[in-house]
Amino acid sequence: MLAAMCTAPVRPSALDTTPMRDRGDACPGALRLHTADDGALARVRVPGGILSAAQARALARAARRLGDGELHLTSRGNVQLRGLRADCGRELAELLDAAGLLPSHRHERVRNVVASPLAGLDGYGHGDLRPWLRELDGMLCASETAHALSGRFLFALDDGRGDTAGLGADVTLTARGDGTAALRIGPRSSCVLQLPSSDAPLAALRTAEAFLRTPEARRGELWRIAELPGGAEELAQEVVRGLGAAAVLRSDSAVGASEDGASGGGASGGPPPGVVPGPRGDAALSVL
Repeated sequence: MLAAMCTAPVRPSALDTTPMRDRGDACPGALRLHTADDGALARVRVPGGILSAAQARALARAARRLGDGELHLTSRGNVQLRGLRADCGRELAELLDAAGLLPSHRHERVRNVVASPLAGLDGYGHGDLRPWLRELDGMLCASETAHALSGRFLFALDDGRGDTAGLGADVTLTARGDGTAALRIGPRSSCVLQLPSSDAPLAALRTAEAFLRTPEARRGELWRIAELPGGAEELAQEVVRGLGAAAVLRSDSAVGASEDGASGGGASGGPPPGVVPGPRGDAALSVL
């Protein structure tokens, strides 16, 4: 298993304006290539930055056969292929399909999920996030409406150490030590939802679907929750109503989304390169 993520801080300027859209979302994907100076560019979504060894080899083959021979990592842990031939779209899609990297063609650009890279691997945080990740990705790909999300819309899964909670995601799920989860809607909201951990992936999906029902999103004027002119509080109330008794809306300070004892590398630093001992006698390797 490979996991990749950059923990670069969010620039305030990216959150403080409500842009006027004069064109559609041009964010590239694996099926919709972007024309660059060095040829076509494909962006392959890798939820959680997690690849199997077979998938990594498939991407390497695609880069050598169709592009510049290199795999380029994005700040969200996705993979870009550059220098592609303009007519390689069908062949690339077949390669990615065979490797299990395109579970839904319709949703391929919206599978934007970052996760704490060492969750469950180093003994810090509140456990393994892969069950959340698999469930959320499956729900996204099965949703009748989520395909309409912008390619910029971001989900973040944090195991409690705070390494993805500060990335300015549209929907952030943070694991807590008491078996619950905290769901933050938008990067600036002062309110979070507290809910059972088992309900967290569904709540994240329902939040994204509720955002798509806002008038501004339906008109294509907004791509991110931070752009909502009235803030995220009304959206949070709608999500709570939809989830019923499963979620409680609380103030940020009351929930305490990041707890003492869950540290082990935060957004400002991350793990140092080298061998990272695991809690069961195993080990992970951190590289830069």
